[in-house]
Amino acid sequence: MPRTLIRKNPSNFKTLPLHVEATPDGLTYQSIGMPLNFAQTLQRRKAIQLADPERFVVELANLGVSVRLTLHWQGRDYWVLVRQRRQDRGDVVLKLISGYVPAHELNLPLHTAIQEVAEECLLETPEGWLGGRFNDTWLPAPYAAALHYREALPFVLTPASGAARPVHCANLMLLERPRAYVHLPTASLQLIYDLRLQVPREAKSLSLFHVDERLEGDQLVARLNRKRPDLYLMPLQDGQPLAELFTLRKDQLLPASTRGLWLAESFAQQEGWVVRDERVRWKDWLKQQGLVERKREPASHLERFSDKAKKLLARVL
Repeated sequence: MPRTLIRKNPSNFKTLPLHVEATPDGLTYQSIGMPLNFAQTLQRRKAIQLADPERFVVELANLGVSVRLTLHWQGRDYWVLVRQRRQDRGDVVLKLISGYVPAHELNLPLHTAIQEVAEECLLETPEGWLGGRFNDTWLPAPYAAALHYREALPFVLTPASGAARPVHCANLMLLERPRAYVHLPTASLQLIYDLRLQVPREAKSLSLFHVDERLEGDQLVARLNRKRPDLYLMPLQDGQPLAELFTLRKDQLLPASTRGLWLAESFAQQEGWVVRDERVRWKDWLKQQGLVERKREPASHLERFSDKAKKLLARVL
């Protein structure tokens, strides 16, 4: 049964609309208007059109931030993806760790990105849940009231090299050089930071879980569901992704089905500063990347019997 970790009042969240100017040399954004709550922001996230994807001036509903998180574990690198049922768009996708940037952090979206990692990506060992550091700064432990965090063995987040074209918040350049795009279907500006997560070698029997907030009535509720970890690893080889997905449970990589899978718009093709698609099919993204998914060998009769026995035993327990 899913475990409730925290409840929030969504009306406490405030963000600001944006004025955005883009040229082939860079993009600049700054806040405009009055602060908006979550419901007001969603109302403004309606499709727009831009004639020139390289040069434009536009007002947008909000600033969003995502993390292309590379997990380093047992000598290998993996991209971290999370499963989300997007209530505002009525679909289910695998996406990067992401969230809305609140009004007081519009000039420091990296801080929001780091907090999203702490909230969405949970690392469990038999001795407790791992805390984290970004360089020398400790990440928040957002569910400390419900979960036991280990005081030792933090994972470490470090920034990776960023995009080529600069992004400015007013006159301030974002030093980490996140990738930026305007998402036309939601009239939002999205920033993607490249971060690397190093798991401590001493962390044994590691399991990974995704926790996401859902709007239920008048509350945002975060729940942990052990039966649906909802956090997926895509292995990398020489820095390039492979056409495979896994979950991680007690140091065991378990293959995940990609049947009927969709990826969020951050995986769609970008034209200039613009992304036009809501999402992209897994199979279409593989073709764009020149990747071929390996066909799995059909399970033997004994393996199928073993799987059924495990499921039956799990129900009994």
